[in-house]
Amino acid sequence: MSIVWNWEYIPSSEEIKYIGDYTTHQGNPGLLRSDTMLKAIGKSINIRVSGYASSKIPIVVIGNTPIKRTYYAKVDYLRKAGIIQRFYSVNPDPLDTRNSDNIKSTPQRGFLRIDRVSELYEDLRNIMEGNGEFFSSMLSKRELGRIIEIANREPTYERKAEKFLELLRGI
Repeated sequence: MSIVWNWEYIPSSEEIKYIGDYTTHQGNPGLLRSDTMLKAIGKSINIRVSGYASSKIPIVVIGNTPIKRTYYAKVDYLRKAGIIQRFYSVNPDPLDTRNSDNIKSTPQRGFLRIDRVSELYEDLRNIMEGNGEFFSSMLSKRELGRIIEIANREPTYERKAEKFLELLRGI
């Protein structure tokens, strides 16, 4: 459900009457629904674990409302962990009144409200040009330390990173 504003159609006068923003609706729109957020997270994880070829694919989720406060830390962690690069709301003004629930961004910018199209283009360009690479593993500290030590022998930061990923992936 992506309802942001509520309207009423009055057949007798064929009038369409504005009733209110999504806070006056019985259901929750888009990114305010837990099932929508969990589905986006699940699909992103599914892409990430599908193989090493997916490690360079930036993943963004676009909606038209803010997110619930209970997801602020979660979306920031998902960004930091590399699962999802950004949750966007492309509606700069989804509420009738100025409201603290219409946040501009979470502290670590896992969620960002877009106020101008140029802002979206700039943020997407930064994500694409960031040349990030997702990696994940569950290794003992001893094994991880061994991999870091070997990778650290490489002459440049880029080669260190490449070697680290090769060793982590067992390539």
